[in-house]
This record gives sequence, C-alpha cells and structure tokens, in this order.
Amino acid sequence: MKYYEIDEATARRANNAYSMSDYREGSATEEYRRMVDEAAALAERYKRGRGEEAAAKIDGLLDTYSSRLAENINARNRNTASCPSVMIAGPANFPAGKKARQNAREDKLMAEYQEIQGILDKIRTTGAGGIQAGDPEAVRKLEDKLARLEASHATMKAANVYYRKHGTLEGCPGLTPEIAHQVNAFRSPGEAPFSGYPLQLSLAEIKRTRQRLEQLRAAKAAPAVEREEAPGVTYREDPETMRVQLIFEGKPDADTRALLKMAGFRWAPSVGAWQRQLTDNGRAAARQVLAALK
Repeated sequence: MKYYEIDEATARRANNAYSMSDYREGSATEEYRRMVDEAAALAERYKRGRGEEAAAKIDGLLDTYSSRLAENINARNRNTASCPSVMIAGPANFPAGKKARQNAREDKLMAEYQEIQGILDKIRTTGAGGIQAGDPEAVRKLEDKLARLEASHATMKAANVYYRKHGTLEGCPGLTPEIAHQVNAFRSPGEAPFSGYPLQLSLAEIKRTRQRLEQLRAAKAAPAVEREEAPGVTYREDPETMRVQLIFEGKPDADTRALLKMAGFRWAPSVGAWQRQLTDNGRAAARQVLAALK
C-alpha cells in the first residue's frame, strides 16, 4: 500500500480561509491516511479466497483509491483557499461572483469524491463477479446495496439540515471530521453543502438499484417454464439460476451452434443446455433462434 502526498501548506491556507481556529499541523495528512488505512483493511478482507488475479486487481484498486483520494483532497483544499468565507473576509466588498464559482467547483469535486468512494464497492465485488442475477443471494445483496445508498443519501440531506441550523458541519452526525472540515469551506452561510449534482447522482444510483431489485424480485417469483418449441428442442426459463435455456436432444449441427453463439447463447455442460441470462433480451434471442429452426 502506498500513501500519496497531501499538501499541508494548502490545507493550512484552506483552514485559515474559513476557520477562526488554528490549523493543527499534519491533520490533513493524518485524516487522509486514516481513510486509506480503512480501505487497505477492507481490501485485505476481500482478497481472502479470491485467487491471485483478483487479489492483484484489488491491490490496483486500492492504489487508485489512495492516489485519487489524495488528488481530490488537495484539489478541494486549493479550491477552499481560493476564496475566504464571508465570516473571515467580512461582508464589505465580498467577492460574491468568485464565491459562486468556488461553490460550483466544489459541487464537481464532491461528485468526484463520491465516485472515488465507489472504488470501495469495486474492491468488495472484484473476484466475486459483482451482483449476478443467478446468485442465490442476489436479492439480499441488492437490498443491502440499496440500504447503503439510501443511508448515504439520507446522511447528505441531514447534513444540509444540520448546516442550515448550525452554520457549520463540525460535529454533524454521520460525517467524518475530514469531510465536515472540507465541506465547511465551500459554502456561504445558509447554503446547503450537498446540493445539486451530488444529490442528483445519489438519487440516480438509488433509482437504478431499486429498479433492478424490483425486476429481479419479479423474475425470481415467476414460475419455471419448460416446453418443446421446435422438433427436438426444449425451451426453458429457470428463475432459480436466472437463465433462459435451449435443450437439444442431441448435439446441434455446426450451423445451429453458430446461430446459438451469434444469439449470445453459450454451452453449459453442467446442465446440458445452451443458455444465457434470463432477461427480455434473452427471451427475444431465444425466439429468434427457435424461429430459424422451425
């Protein structure tokens, strides 16, 4: 694991641009390393039993997380230092236009920060194939993912309320000191710290995950389907494994095998069937193959 440099001088200027308190030397680096250490512990936990290739990918993701997090923290500190808070500069001749540009930049940096935190989810799923529809635990895993997303979104909304009430995020429940420290610098009093793009991005991911969960629940609850659709060919829908299958009485000829492969079907010797994922596209592909065989 490698740590990347945090610009302490810029962190100090950022602190002085919004806070009356003295900057504690090394605190930005300390908080950054704490976050990287937590990510490293997560990586070690998920490397167990996933093979050398997956472990190497997880190590790569950890390094990406460490480097991008440092870049993001330094960029946010530079942005903070670019324009002081009105509480520091005072209301007279306050550069409102410059502050607005700073806030717009912060929206992008916070969205980038959320994306960087998404690397931790990639660490969790590398070598495990992500959340596959055929996984017996897929519904539970999606439920867990949705709960995490909703909790994160609720934390952002609660932080907005806390900020409007207290004028700071220091001490805000659910936020690390590092996040509270950074976000405080980017807002004039009364402005919501998590507004615009970060909340929109969060809502979009929640919507996608909820839709997938609903679709998977409906598919898993559907009855199995099995019927002969063409001479010597049985069509099957298996909700348990989430596969649409074509079962031939014997080995299909070369032209039929080519047709199956072009339609996205792959031979699964463990079940003796040509199959692909059970989706609307999978069903349509099966109909096309069967129509060509009749």
